[in-house]
Amino acid sequence: MRRVLSFFGAPGVMLARTVRAGTREGVPLREVLAQVHELGGRSVWLVTSGMAFFGAVLVMIANAQAKKLIGNVAVLGPAYFEMLVRELGPAVSALLTAARAGASHSAELATMSVNEQVEALEMSAGDPYADLVAPRVVAGVVGVPLLGVLGTLAATASAVLVASLALGIDGRAFMDARYVDGWDLLVGGLKVLGCGLYIPLAAAVAGLKARGGAEAVGHATTEGVVAASLGCLLIDLTVSLAFQFVRL
Repeated sequence: MRRVLSFFGAPGVMLARTVRAGTREGVPLREVLAQVHELGGRSVWLVTSGMAFFGAVLVMIANAQAKKLIGNVAVLGPAYFEMLVRELGPAVSALLTAARAGASHSAELATMSVNEQVEALEMSAGDPYADLVAPRVVAGVVGVPLLGVLGTLAATASAVLVASLALGIDGRAFMDARYVDGWDLLVGGLKVLGCGLYIPLAAAVAGLKARGGAEAVGHATTEGVVAASLGCLLIDLTVSLAFQFVRL
């Protein structure tokens, strides 16, 4: 139990220290832009291509279920689109980002810790939380929601194409937004925003505590990806349960 609390609580402590340091020292804009490119720009291809494959699989599952249950996939299309906007688009996009950006952040910070560059930064009056962690957190809050939107659009487009070209059914049924309302957009937005905040924090916790050599860097990278991915799933579940309770 203590290990579980530490696993999920350490990013909260990291956030408090980062906010305090960022407020006191300021956040370097150049480093923020570099991290936006590192997290967002370098993850675009993975998220959009991964979500395109995911959308194609999703429409084939819908088609198979429609044949078994009601015989008309157009009836299931709007429900699948709502699920994509509210649940699957934000969650899967965040997991793909956690896999790439979480590994990158963890490995970079762990390498700096092992090579004592973090200690050197502190000795030169720098603050690791303001100079290293805060720009990554800002980049996550900005980049992950944008990636979630792009990923959802890619999944929708691939679903329409596969439905129209491969399955010979009306692909426009999967763009029917009759069931999507403001609550769905709010739920999806909160999920990607929460994941964008959590991914850099989990990676920073794993990276900054690394000590030793190359083995420690590998361990920190693995730990960062696992923590970021589990955190995204927990955020997804928490937001879904909270809004389910509110709507009831």
